[in-house]
Amino acid sequence: MFKENYTRELAKYEALVTKPNRPIDEYNGIYTRYENPVLTRSHAPLLWRYDLNPETNPYFMERLGINAVFNAGAIELDGKFYVVARVEGNDRKSFFAVAESPNGIDNFRFWDYPILLPDTEKDETNVYDMRLTKHEDGYIYGVFCSESKDKENPDLSAAVAQAGIVRTKDLKTWERLPNLRTSSAQQRNVVLHPEFVDGKYAFYTRPQDSFIDTGSGGGIGFGLCEDITNAYVAEEKITSRRKYHTITEVKNGAGAVPIKTEKGWIHIAHGVRNTAWGLRYVIYIFATALEDPTKVIAEPSGFFIAPYELEIIGDVGNVAFTNGAIARDNGDVYIYYATADTRLHVATTTIDRLIDYTFNTPEDPLRSVDCVAQRCALIKKNLEFINK
Repeated sequence: MFKENYTRELAKYEALVTKPNRPIDEYNGIYTRYENPVLTRSHAPLLWRYDLNPETNPYFMERLGINAVFNAGAIELDGKFYVVARVEGNDRKSFFAVAESPNGIDNFRFWDYPILLPDTEKDETNVYDMRLTKHEDGYIYGVFCSESKDKENPDLSAAVAQAGIVRTKDLKTWERLPNLRTSSAQQRNVVLHPEFVDGKYAFYTRPQDSFIDTGSGGGIGFGLCEDITNAYVAEEKITSRRKYHTITEVKNGAGAVPIKTEKGWIHIAHGVRNTAWGLRYVIYIFATALEDPTKVIAEPSGFFIAPYELEIIGDVGNVAFTNGAIARDNGDVYIYYATADTRLHVATTTIDRLIDYTFNTPEDPLRSVDCVAQRCALIKKNLEFINK
C-alpha cells in the first residue's frame, strides 16, 4: 500500500512541476496571462508533507499538510528566476520557501528546505509576504510582515503587524535585523527602495491604526532611515493616496519593488475596496519621479490586474495581490501575483509596454459624469480616425 501510494503521488508531482505553461487567449496589449498557476499547494515536495518511512507511515498519510502557496517576492540571479513564496500549512502558520525556475513561467521547484529564519523576535507568531530588494549596497533584503499577538487586547484575534527585515547574498544564509520602527501603530506591506535616497535607506510603508483597518493611514508612505541594522523611520510622507469611490478606497499598499525606467519609478501596488461580498483586492500602477520617489507623476485609471474567472475562488475570494516582479536587462518583466490567497501566477510584459500603459493611460477623473465624458472623447477620436 505504501509503495503504490508513494509511486502514484510522486508521478503526479513530477507531472505537475514539469507541465508547460501556455499563454491564455486573452488580449489587452498590456500583459500576457498564463493557463496555469506557477505554484500551488500541490507544488510542495512530498518530503515536506509525508513521512517517507513505510514503517512509521504504513498508509502513506500526509502528516504536515500544505494549505496554500501564494504571495511571493521575486528576483533573478545568474539567469535563473527565484521566488520566495509564502507557504501556509494546514495549521495556518506561514513560512518562506525558495522555488526556482529556468524560465520564470513554469518548471518551478522548491528547494529541499524552507527558510528557517533566525528566531530573534520571541513574540512573533507568523511571518508572510516577503519583498526581495537587490540593493545597491550589495545585499539582497527581504522585508516581510512580522505578526504577533496584541497582548493589550483580550480579543483572541487581535494582532500587531510590523515589518521584519532579513538580508542575504545567496538566498540560503539569512541574517535577521531588528524590525523596522516607525511612529505608526502598525505596519504592513513595507518595501525597501533599491537605491539610496540622499545617502539613506528608503522604505515604502503602509501606516495603519490597527491590524486590519488603516484608520488614519492615508495611503502608501515613504520614509528614510540612516542605519538599516537598526532601522527607524521618523517621518512617513504619503505618496499614492487612498481616494473615495476608487479601487484604493479602503486601503492600498506597496507591492513589488519599484522598477526604474527612463521616465520614472514604476510601482506595482495593490488597492482594496469594499463590496457586498467583502473586500476586493486588485493590482494597480503608478509612477514616481526618478529624482524624488515621493512625487507621483502618473496614475493610470483603474486596476492593472484583477482576479479573473476561476482566480476569484479560493481561501480568500476576490483577491489579486503582488509582492514580486522581475525586470530583466533585456526589457522583459515578470509579475508574480497571487489570487484568492491560494495560488501564485505570473503575467509577462515589457518595460516599454509598462511605460506606455503608465504614462499614456488616462487618470481616473473620479466622477461618473466625467468618466463618461472621458470615454466619449475616446469614441469620438476613434470614429474620426476610422471615417477619415
